[in-house]
Amino acid sequence: MSVHTILFDLDGTLIDTNELIIASFTHTFNHYNLPYTREEIIEFNGPPLVETFKSIDPNRVDEMVRVYREHNLEEHDNYVKAFPNVMETLDILKEKNYRLGVVTTKMTESVNRGLKITGLENYFDTIVTLDDVTHPKPHPEPVMKAMKELNTDASSTLMVGDNSHDIESGKNAGVKTAGVSWSFKGKERLLKFEPTYMLEDMRDLLKIVGV
Repeated sequence: MSVHTILFDLDGTLIDTNELIIASFTHTFNHYNLPYTREEIIEFNGPPLVETFKSIDPNRVDEMVRVYREHNLEEHDNYVKAFPNVMETLDILKEKNYRLGVVTTKMTESVNRGLKITGLENYFDTIVTLDDVTHPKPHPEPVMKAMKELNTDASSTLMVGDNSHDIESGKNAGVKTAGVSWSFKGKERLLKFEPTYMLEDMRDLLKIVGV
């Protein structure tokens, strides 16, 4: 069965927020005098913030999330941009009537802001954020929810992401998956999770779906 629905992770897949994320973690750790290196911080890029901060200091989770988010929103517009060829690929997919969705572990406010500043806000038929689910990725719930909203099934859906939990969430929901080679943690790391496809360039999607 061919692919008619494409679900995308947002950060690190469609939009480049990597340096913003690192800056926000650095700011938070400096605030608490926690000595994390850039390499260690890169590892925190992906899972929900609550999960990350709980593993660091269970007693200060809410406080740390607040410090991070304040910095992240304040600096957001100085950092964020779409990755190369994202917009032209989405234009073609939209034109060919593919159903497109975003499935992210970010909260709605920052998702909307990211889409707006990069000019991507009008491409998607559904957006599933952390606020919309009980269980974030790698649980299948976010992908299943997006499919339900788009009235589509697993056999014709592809989940595209830059992180292990994107691939796992897709697999857990029974859909095809695609990793992106511009993943901040490196393509090799992502290949270990055996995505169905690996994109070297966002335009590779067009070949995969047969446009």
